[in-house]
Amino acid sequence: MVDNRESITAKLCAFARAYHSNFEPDKLFDDHLSFDLMGKEEYEETRAFILENYTKEMDLREFLYEYFAPIPLARERFTEEHLKRFATEPCQYVICGAGADTFSFRNDNEDIEVFEVDHPDTQRYKLERVRSLEWIIPKNVHFVPVDLNVETMILGLTEAGFDPGKKTFFTILGVSYYLTLPVFTETLRQIAELSANGSLLVFDFPLSGTGYPDRVQHLEQITADLGEKMTGGFSYNDVSRALYSLGFQIDTYLSADRVQKAYFDGRKDNMRAFENVSLLSATYTSGYVFE
Repeated sequence: MVDNRESITAKLCAFARAYHSNFEPDKLFDDHLSFDLMGKEEYEETRAFILENYTKEMDLREFLYEYFAPIPLARERFTEEHLKRFATEPCQYVICGAGADTFSFRNDNEDIEVFEVDHPDTQRYKLERVRSLEWIIPKNVHFVPVDLNVETMILGLTEAGFDPGKKTFFTILGVSYYLTLPVFTETLRQIAELSANGSLLVFDFPLSGTGYPDRVQHLEQITADLGEKMTGGFSYNDVSRALYSLGFQIDTYLSADRVQKAYFDGRKDNMRAFENVSLLSATYTSGYVFE
């Protein structure tokens, strides 16, 4: 289940978003608060870590755009495009494993009730950064600390004022890479249990298999060396069966080729979609009976 503690991989992704937003004129996704939330000190520490360990054969920008920018930038854009279409009436938005997500402070739609779910340690760190920046936490934003080793996301959200009878937009981004299928399915089950009919779920996941380009294996090796081993991904059939069994209907599925066409074709910076990463949205449509 979602247990997104502070990690070096998460910092590398946050750094990539901040770097892209600060220096790229042709922005794939403009996370203009990412640098502020990360902070100059941590930004520079992460930059130094990358330069020391990963830029022997390519410069900083090449490394980020090859390995750590394409996945988070594409999934964030995909997610917020779907959220904009979904939130035409008052709704809830649950960000599972929120980490350094900045939507709560970029959002100007007061009709979206935001619930950031994360491990208490990660959330504590984020709130310390928010306080140091003197950012005002909007009234429609709720921070929900959940340690899934000892409690459920359902209990945490309910105690924070979440309304299970209200249509909700759920995201679980950057998490499936480190979970087995049974554990990921249990996370989906908890989301289904919280979902009113018409709720929408968005997530990214790596496809299992072989024959992918070297950079897929290289990224997996990088994360393993950082102590964050990926589990090998899932097949589309495995994911679709899990969703359908829980009452979800897939309405958008972007394979890597379709992600490339949607977001990367025509770019002049050589950034391209990751060859084994898919994006998916699914609507909750049935009254699944939970035991």
